[in-house]
Amino acid sequence: RRGSLNRVYAVASGKGGVGKSSVTVNLAAAMAASGLRVGIVDADVHGFSIPGLLGITQAPTRVDEMILPPVAYGIKTISIGMFVAGNAPVAWRGPMLHRALEQFLTDVYFGDLDVLFLDLPPGTGDIAISVAQLLPKSEILVVTTPQAAAAGVAERAGSVASQTGQSVAGVIENMSWLQLPTGERMELFGSGGGEIVAKRLSEALGKDIPLLGSIPLDVDLRTGGDSGAPVVLSDAALVEGSAGAELRRIAGTLARRPRGLSGLKLGVTPR
Repeated sequence: RRGSLNRVYAVASGKGGVGKSSVTVNLAAAMAASGLRVGIVDADVHGFSIPGLLGITQAPTRVDEMILPPVAYGIKTISIGMFVAGNAPVAWRGPMLHRALEQFLTDVYFGDLDVLFLDLPPGTGDIAISVAQLLPKSEILVVTTPQAAAAGVAERAGSVASQTGQSVAGVIENMSWLQLPTGERMELFGSGGGEIVAKRLSEALGKDIPLLGSIPLDVDLRTGGDSGAPVVLSDAALVEGSAGAELRRIAGTLARRPRGLSGLKLGVTPR
C-alpha cells in the first residue's frame, strides 16, 4: 500500500522440490511470532501447497467487494487452493495466471502488513514476470539445494532480477546435510550450492548477495509441514543446529534488514 513501510519477499527457485514453500511458511511463521504483521500470497497457482502447510481448511470470507483471507498462526494467507473443490487441478495459461495474482493483490484485504511473502512457482515464467510488474519493489529470495546442478538452475531464478529491476535479498540453501546419530553430518546432496549461487549472483548483479543460511534435512520440518504446524513454532526449533533454529535465525536476519525510504510518503511540507 502506498505510504506504508512493508517489505515484499518473492520466494523463488530454479526448479521444484527444493522446499521453497516450506521455507516460505516457516519464515512467515517465525516473523509473525516475533510480533510482525505478516501475509502470504500463494502465487504457485498450479502447484499450490501453502494452505496444507499451514493447516488451513476454512475458505476466505467475502465482504462487499473485498475478500478477507483466512489467518493461521497470525499469518493472513490467500491461495487458489481455497477456491477449488477437493484436490482439483488448475489448468490455466498465462493471462489467467496474471489475473489471478492481480486479484490476490488488489481484491484481498490484508490490512497493514510489515512483511508480505509470495511463494512463486519454480522457474522464470509468467508468475515471476507478473510479480515484477505488479510489485516492482519486491525482493527475491532464492532457495536452492547444495547440488551444483541445482545451483546452476537456481541462479537463473535470481538473475531474472537484472531484467526486471528487482533486488535479490539473498540465497537460502535447503537440505544442506543430515545429522546422523553419531553426530556426523552426511551431505546427501553434495555441498556448496548455496555459496555458488550467492557468488554468481553477486558477480552478475554487481552487488553483494548473501548466503542467508543453510537448513539441514530434518524430520521435524517434514512432519510439521505434513501436520500443518510450522516447525519454527515447536520445541524442536530450540535445538541448536536444527532446521527450525536455522529458519528462525534467517527470519530474524530478514526482519532486521534496514528498510529504504525510496518512494515513501513522509508527509513533510516546507515552511
